[in-house]
Amino acid sequence: MWTDPEKDPRNMAGVSPDGELATLQDYLTNYRLTLLMKCEGLGPEQLARRSVPPSTVSLLGLLRHLAEVERDWRSWILPGDPLPKLYGVGDADFDGALAEQAVVDAAYADLAREQAATDAALAEHPDLGERLGRDGIAVRELMVHRIEEYARHCGHADLVRECIDGRVGQ
Repeated sequence: MWTDPEKDPRNMAGVSPDGELATLQDYLTNYRLTLLMKCEGLGPEQLARRSVPPSTVSLLGLLRHLAEVERDWRSWILPGDPLPKLYGVGDADFDGALAEQAVVDAAYADLAREQAATDAALAEHPDLGERLGRDGIAVRELMVHRIEEYARHCGHADLVRECIDGRVGQ
């Protein structure tokens, strides 16, 4: 097993959350934890290792990509111009995922900061039916999209991690 079920931070002993918003937040939290668990215990070279050529996907790239995506989602809901890209245009989030400790440290910090900022922006809008931003996206749609994005990339992370050290996970 990937981790001892007794120590798995995603395990919920007892009753599931009440309400739609709490359930969505719980799923998002668990997928975020899963991504971090897939990266746990690896050095910069392993985190930056690309999956299968010609793909540029790496665990480090996924961390950077999700930081960029969190920032982008805020641009969907906040007034004004979109926030500037963290890493540049195109595939810079993956292309810049270099096997350097400073890049790794920055990726983790960027992800935590961007997640917190998006969470804070959405906390001001607890009504899942409320429509936000220029395109009038419903809070519910954004929450489901966030879960989908993390879930998809956790699948990628599982495959990349298996290529690195053979670990597969729950």
